[in-house]
Amino acid sequence: MDKTELRRRIREKKRAMTAEEIQARSARLAALFAASEAYRNAKTIYGYLPYNQEVRTVPMLEQALRDGKRVAVPKCYGDEMKFIYLDDLTRVAPGYAGIPEPIADEPVADDETALMLMPGLAFDREGHRIGYGGGFYDKFLSREPNHPTLALCYDFQLLPHLDTEEHDIPVDTVLWA
Repeated sequence: MDKTELRRRIREKKRAMTAEEIQARSARLAALFAASEAYRNAKTIYGYLPYNQEVRTVPMLEQALRDGKRVAVPKCYGDEMKFIYLDDLTRVAPGYAGIPEPIADEPVADDETALMLMPGLAFDREGHRIGYGGGFYDKFLSREPNHPTLALCYDFQLLPHLDTEEHDIPVDTVLWA
């Protein structure tokens, strides 16, 4: 199956989820995330704000702030993505493709070892990932390759095997519920 068809099928399954199902699975993923070694070792979390039916990351990022970690989320500038530190996760507005982004342009995050949460449409157990098609995360990680990476997904997004391209950067850890 090609990437276009795979993206279509996964989007269809995500759209079929109820709000309650999204919340319940997100809560299970939050518990797995908080218990992970990657989270425990991180001083900074480069997260993302959920869009449409994505895993609800805001409670996870709020917990990270309460745990004394720094939190940053992405903001797009043309085809470049930067992470902006946020202490208040409500200080956001729709940005690139309607995805919530920080209102402010500063402070730009500068922790090259921050744990990066990786969004995507499909993953496999080896960490291969199919994103939404913009290449923002692969470009960012090619510039800052030392970030440990972790993906959160619903069980139907975890596939036995994904074909990837040379520029695709796998994630270190995939958690699913």
